[in-house]
This record gives sequence, C-alpha cells and structure tokens, in this order.
Amino acid sequence: MVKKKIIVTDVDGVLLNWEDAFQVWMQHQGFEKVKKHKFIYNAAEQFGLSKDEGKKWVRIFNQSAAIGFLPPLRDAQEIVKLLNNNYGYRFVICTSLSLDKAAQELRTRNLKKIFGDVFEEFVYLDTGADKDDALYQLGKKYRGCLWVEDKVENATAGFNVDFEPIVMEHGYNMHDEHNYFVAKNWEDIYLKVSKRL
Repeated sequence: MVKKKIIVTDVDGVLLNWEDAFQVWMQHQGFEKVKKHKFIYNAAEQFGLSKDEGKKWVRIFNQSAAIGFLPPLRDAQEIVKLLNNNYGYRFVICTSLSLDKAAQELRTRNLKKIFGDVFEEFVYLDTGADKDDALYQLGKKYRGCLWVEDKVENATAGFNVDFEPIVMEHGYNMHDEHNYFVAKNWEDIYLKVSKRL
C-alpha cells in the first residue's frame, strides 16, 4: 500500500510545454515545420528530418540553456500546486531528457521555479530513452500511484508495473488506441483525484 500521496509524472508534454519551445527554437535554427505537425509525435518528422538528424537536434536543444526556461503546459502550474496544497500530493519526475548534469540541473531549477517544493524525486534518462527500466524501479517504491504521460507506449510501460496511467491529450496521441484515462489538462486530473478521496 502506498504510504505517501505520490503522482509519478513525465515532464515534456505533461508539466512543461516542450513542444512549442522546441519548435520556436528549431525555427531560429532555420528549420520549417511540416503541415499537420501538431498530429505528429516524432520531433524529426515534424520538421521533415531523418530519425537520426531529429534526435541530434533534440539532444542539442535538451542540453541548451533553453531547457531551463520552458513554460508550464496549460493549467499545470496552478493545478499541481493545488494538488499539493489541498491534498498533500508530491510528484516524482521520470523524464527522458539528457545524461548531461548541467541540463538536468537546469530542468530541476525550471520545475522548482514554476511549481515550488512539490517534488519527491527526479529521475533523468538519456534523450529519447525508453522508460521501462526506470518505471520498473519506481514501481517498487510507488506501486499503485497515478502515472501521467503523453506517450501511450510509456503509459503502458507504467501500467505493466502497476501504475494507474493517465494520458495527457495532444493532437499526436488523440487517435492512439488504449483504455487509459485521458486528461485534456491538469484540472481533469484534479477532478479524478478529488473523486477518489
């Protein structure tokens, strides 16, 4: 049984608006988005790049100073604070960012600046890394907790270690098939939590 009130969560596309920040940054590098880019998850495909080329640019962005200044996604800032203040929830971060320590520190500072002292633990993985092993380890500590993610594949990896997945809705995942709770914003998550208490 879970002792603490914990929500395990991804960062990009869940807590922070990585996508818009990355697209603006890429346009400053001289790249143009393809049509219907909002319905494409893969960052390389959003700019018509090869998989390897796209991964290279994502890594450069994730290790740049820009990663320390991402804005909150939708209503995340307000609602995460409410979940902490009203119900005592704390948050465990599991994100594929970079193994670069400076980039990790920038992300931690960015998150704390926006959300405050609401975090229990930070797990940083390499750029684009699978989360299966990390979720398995987190599952040992936080079994049964909510797991908020925007990539259905990662939501399933959490489900497989007894987390309760919530998928944050985006254009690129609206048509993915799954049976998980879909949140349009953090208010949807707040209401779900409220009904459980």
